[in-house]
Amino acid sequence: MAADLSQIVKAYDVRGVVPDQWDESLAELFGAAFAQVTGAGAIVVGHDMRPSSPGLSQAFARGAAARGVDVTEIGLCSTDQLYYASGAFGLPGAMFTASHNPAKYNGIKMCRAGAAPVGQDTGLTEIRELVEQWLDSGAPEPAQTPGAITQRETLDDYAAYLRSLVDLTSIRTLKVVVDAGNGMGGHTVPTVFAGLPIDLVPMYFELDGTFPNHEANPLDPANIVDLQKRVREEGADIGIAFDGDADRCFVVDGQGNPVSPSAITALVAARELGKNGGKGTVIHNLITSWSVPEVVREHGGTPVRTRVGHSFIKAEMARTGAIFGGEHSAHYYFKEFWNADTGMLAALHVLAALGGQDQPLSRLVAEYDRYVGSGEINSTVDDQKARLAAVKAAYQGVEGLELDELDGLTVSAADWWFNVRPSNTEPLLRLNAEAKDEAAMAKIRDEVLAIIRG
Repeated sequence: MAADLSQIVKAYDVRGVVPDQWDESLAELFGAAFAQVTGAGAIVVGHDMRPSSPGLSQAFARGAAARGVDVTEIGLCSTDQLYYASGAFGLPGAMFTASHNPAKYNGIKMCRAGAAPVGQDTGLTEIRELVEQWLDSGAPEPAQTPGAITQRETLDDYAAYLRSLVDLTSIRTLKVVVDAGNGMGGHTVPTVFAGLPIDLVPMYFELDGTFPNHEANPLDPANIVDLQKRVREEGADIGIAFDGDADRCFVVDGQGNPVSPSAITALVAARELGKNGGKGTVIHNLITSWSVPEVVREHGGTPVRTRVGHSFIKAEMARTGAIFGGEHSAHYYFKEFWNADTGMLAALHVLAALGGQDQPLSRLVAEYDRYVGSGEINSTVDDQKARLAAVKAAYQGVEGLELDELDGLTVSAADWWFNVRPSNTEPLLRLNAEAKDEAAMAKIRDEVLAIIRG
């Protein structure tokens, strides 16, 4: 096919519409390129429940095997289950998923051995260049001896490893509603939760990549309405929603109110620091709440602020030796999990914290949720650079304000801050604002939106 790789190779992964933007023939070339760039003798490949995922992942495996690389196919898995396999086996890996995107999309998340990230600065650019070269000149010559393709189950080992990191055996019994959104949480949760003191109420556990009930993106409030209602109806202690590939988890309390991912980041950071004797570095991206670095410092840790995106977080985790990292998008990264993100491990930490004491979740997280946030607000714009420059011009040189451009533009005052950053994939500017109270947040939010949309 005549593919435009600039449209599907993103900063952190490959993602596009199947078969319009990419197909199995292209997946095979990506497999060959991945084998060449990693230089590995063996790799591991997994896929989610999307209709196109098995064919794409098998084509990728064929492409790698044709280059002489042995391929272990672990089949249906969550993204963090693929990271587990990469870490436990010491192999580069490829996960076929488009996470929370609609059914017509698919993608590849790639990593080196030990779940080390493959992004635009860590191999993805070279993979794209090889595929483009082969699209022009034809596929590379196969190796004299092709690699073997074998299958291996990893779900039980993945579940056992996660449970070894968080002790839930002595918690009080919790009633837990889990909305898997017809995604991979429906595959992993029953095995991970098996035998724990958890009364599980499953929602949408049937694997269905057409997402018949709602999009598998729990950051959109519309997609947790069913979960909130069910938590209240069941009188549950907590509700947990996973995205399509189950590498993110989103939490609601016993009243069905959403718990900020920043509050979860702070809670888990406090637990990880406690396990580590009150010492350690915790990574947080620049749109997490001010609560996160405050809690980290209060528990003896060192907060390190970084830009948004999993490959950046993972690189900073490795560079600093951090014990934990969190993003406001509900990605949570653990040193004990090869610096990779796992929503399931974060969920187990929250369940352990909740079940290890008698207060409701709303009371437990109150100390970690100290400010009022706007949530992420997207604005479609004709010219991202021009609108961002207009925002910068409005605040530059104003006394009492600090500006930085680590990722987009962040402006900070004594009692509020906001960040505006461009989308990598759409003509959008994304605004996140936070303040000490609702009125101050609304004021700065509306002021900045007026400039963006002016």
